[in-house]
Amino acid sequence: MRFWTAAAVFLLFVPPGLAAQADPDHPVAGGGSIPAGWHVRTEPNRQTGQPASLDNVKFTSMGDGLHTTVGPAAIYWRDRDTISGNYHVVAKLKNVKNSGHEAFGIFIGGKNLADSSQTYTYFLVRPTDGMYSIRRRTSYATRPTAIVEWTPSDAVTKSDSAGQATNELSIQVQGGKAKFMVNGKEVYTGDAANLDVNGVVGYRVNHNLDVHLGALGIHKL
Repeated sequence: MRFWTAAAVFLLFVPPGLAAQADPDHPVAGGGSIPAGWHVRTEPNRQTGQPASLDNVKFTSMGDGLHTTVGPAAIYWRDRDTISGNYHVVAKLKNVKNSGHEAFGIFIGGKNLADSSQTYTYFLVRPTDGMYSIRRRTSYATRPTAIVEWTPSDAVTKSDSAGQATNELSIQVQGGKAKFMVNGKEVYTGDAANLDVNGVVGYRVNHNLDVHLGALGIHKL
């Protein structure tokens, strides 16, 4: 006869929202400072609903790019990186250790990013299993809408045995279409009218990650 403890039953049937709390934001040493000209907005703390502390976000300049080691998920942007119309944005991103099932990438169309009415469209890769996703955030307090749910693609470079992988993400907005590419290969094209495409461009990094953020290339077409 097999016996189940109350804890085991809870783990089997815990709702997804509660399951996420089993992986809390990790503490990060040396956090709290931000390079000049940059802004960081963390995701809500699971307990308080308020932005998580920047004390667990270590965000520094490194070479021709940036580097972030984070507990909470966050977006990173400069006000000057604002573009509309036809354009192309590209960046190389490298996870420097195993990222579990967390993801990172770039966003476009950012507006009101520092407050509760923030909107943007973001494009993420998950190197541990070679997947990508495209999502749209329409307010700080509500869950993002999936434009493309998590989808496998051979365009995504998977993590090696050391947990590292470099992926180039790019988005081209032109002629009323938005084309999303990983390492130069198109993975999705949608109508620009159904996405947030005009506004600030930046990075998004989910929680408990260590990622090198290559410089953003933003080109008017």
